[in-house]
Amino acid sequence: MNRSTRLTLADIERRTQPGLLARARYVLRRWPLIPMLIIGALVVCAVFADYIAPNLPNRQDLRDRNAAPFWYPQCAESQKPYFDNCGRGGKYILGADPLGRDVLARIIHGARITLTLAVVSITLGTLVGTTLGLSAGYFGKVVDEVVMRLTDVTTAIPYLLLALIIVVVLGQKYYVIVGVLALASWPEVVRLVRGQTLQLKTLDYVALAKVSGASDFRILFRHILPGVMNTLVVATTLQVGGIILAESILGYLGAGIPLPAPAWGSMIAYGRDYLNDAWWVAFFPGMAIFLTVLAFNFIGDWLRDRWDTRLRQIL
Repeated sequence: MNRSTRLTLADIERRTQPGLLARARYVLRRWPLIPMLIIGALVVCAVFADYIAPNLPNRQDLRDRNAAPFWYPQCAESQKPYFDNCGRGGKYILGADPLGRDVLARIIHGARITLTLAVVSITLGTLVGTTLGLSAGYFGKVVDEVVMRLTDVTTAIPYLLLALIIVVVLGQKYYVIVGVLALASWPEVVRLVRGQTLQLKTLDYVALAKVSGASDFRILFRHILPGVMNTLVVATTLQVGGIILAESILGYLGAGIPLPAPAWGSMIAYGRDYLNDAWWVAFFPGMAIFLTVLAFNFIGDWLRDRWDTRLRQIL
């Protein structure tokens, strides 16, 4: 073999290594980096909204009502009477609403409201659903029948109608909205936890715990609950998007967090009458909802694929 054609081991390794594009594609398929960045940006906005937002969310300046986003062109004085948004771009990044409030500042502060409502309501719904699901699956008989019939009745009632009735009767208070959103999350958790508990309670380690004299409470929360945690985390992650959508729908219908709080659903409802003149008032809060829900759904799907033993072999 010629010296010039002789390949060393380092040359072979270097030639067989994937390129930068292939490695980037593999990382993006293996890890949900873009959804993580979106959720990370949401958390940063929620925690540091007072420092990140360019203006106060409720600061009004009627001289800037319906001011256009920064990319709208500046026009000469003679052209202004002929263009609705001419000469008003540049002061606000995403424009201003009909009261002259900064849309970007309201979206950033709205992230705090959205994330807080989602976390609190999901936590309450998960605690209630997990407790009921463990009890129904472990004790069975009367307990199982009562819990499952209660779950069936709850899911049979139209959620939006029930939520509107509760909010109208009790008022648009923060704890009322949290309770209404929690109602949407616990029935699915009950079914998932009950199904997992029915499988786990027949395993040998649970039988050994019973023989050793462990109490029902210890068996439920020490031996069975860790076995359902993977399913519970995945289900909770997938429900976050639904809770955010539910809060946005309630806000759009006028039954969510009341104005002037910068909730995303309320911002869309407020901007629907100005779609022709100031489309950005409703569009950008809707885009924030879309990206947030999509990111949480991607994270939930990724967690399910990673933790489900039936899918682990094809990853």
